[in-house]
Amino acid sequence: MAEKIVVVGAGQAGSQVVQSLRQKGFEGDLVLIGDEPHLPYQRPPLSKKFLKGEVSEETLYLRPKEFYEINKVELVSGDPVVRIDRAAKTVQLKSGNSVAYDKLVLTTGTKARDLPIEGASLEGVMSLRGIADVEALRPFLAPGKRAVIIGGGYIGLEVGSVARDLGLEVKIVELQDRLLKRVVSEDVAGFFHELHETRGVSFHYGVGVERIEGENKVEAVLLSDGTRLECDFVLAAVGAVPNDTLAAEAGLEVDDGIIVDGHGQTSDEDVWACGDCVRFFSQRYGRSIRLESVQNAIDQAKTVAASMMNETPDYDPLPWFWSDQYDVKLQIAGLSHGYEEAITVGSPASGSFYVAYLKDGKLVCVDSINHPRSHMMARRVMGQDWNEDLLPPA
Repeated sequence: MAEKIVVVGAGQAGSQVVQSLRQKGFEGDLVLIGDEPHLPYQRPPLSKKFLKGEVSEETLYLRPKEFYEINKVELVSGDPVVRIDRAAKTVQLKSGNSVAYDKLVLTTGTKARDLPIEGASLEGVMSLRGIADVEALRPFLAPGKRAVIIGGGYIGLEVGSVARDLGLEVKIVELQDRLLKRVVSEDVAGFFHELHETRGVSFHYGVGVERIEGENKVEAVLLSDGTRLECDFVLAAVGAVPNDTLAAEAGLEVDDGIIVDGHGQTSDEDVWACGDCVRFFSQRYGRSIRLESVQNAIDQAKTVAASMMNETPDYDPLPWFWSDQYDVKLQIAGLSHGYEEAITVGSPASGSFYVAYLKDGKLVCVDSINHPRSHMMARRVMGQDWNEDLLPPA
């Protein structure tokens, strides 16, 4: 067993790796390196309760400082890794320090996708991936302020719901002809459109952003159809990309994510990776996938820890996710990609229903809107042949 394990990336996956290693009896040196000046924390509340000011920063922490001290985990915060030297088995930090390793784990997560348009660097153009982003956004969250959100995905909709609750004017620009087109059925998309529209959000579908206007700070967003949306700030919510540059520069195999096998091992036998930054082959779905979810970060981290302790797990999860918007909870089990039929059970007008997605007659995904029973049951019966008794009534 390795004498020293270094984990690069102090988020959900990284924190879980060190915890699982200690639980499995690893007695060597453990170092957890993060680029942010915070204890490892959970990210889902950033666009929900934390943004709204309903919870403190401390409630985001995955574990208290004492956990790392008691478990003899050296925690390096606010000093990101800038280079991996696989031959020397060291990682170099931004400060100039280097840390040697016997085994290395990469849990580097994702970063917000850049807006490749004129004006994207103006003051008031923001994204939301970390605590610092929320702190930058909060001064704009005052009643009467005007927000333009570019992207009608989950982050954009969650921030939009918080902004409306706080009394802001919200406009959402979506390049597709409806919300969440790649991931949900028309019924689910229509439900969330109506939910937001009745709360005062306005939508611009099927248009791109020509440029963001302003002298030094944002003044307006010009759309490709000529519409000009005056605003006080812009939220870019156009997705995320994996932080795989370190791995690529070190010569590891990457392809929109760090490539790993079912044990979480990279193309280097001494380097593992897990979480949002990773791509792996799923036997369940018959294709290579990359997952951005708490479930994946935790479960794949446990797989990596087991693998490093000479166990032989094979990671092939059933993914699940959730999104909170206003008083609505959307829970998703499975992946709807490539579905052939979507069956709505119950009435969207009631505010409580679910949609079952089928491929080759088998259940591959369920979207549950304010319907937790169908979500929990779906996680037990996913992959089975569909019949109307497979899930509970709406």
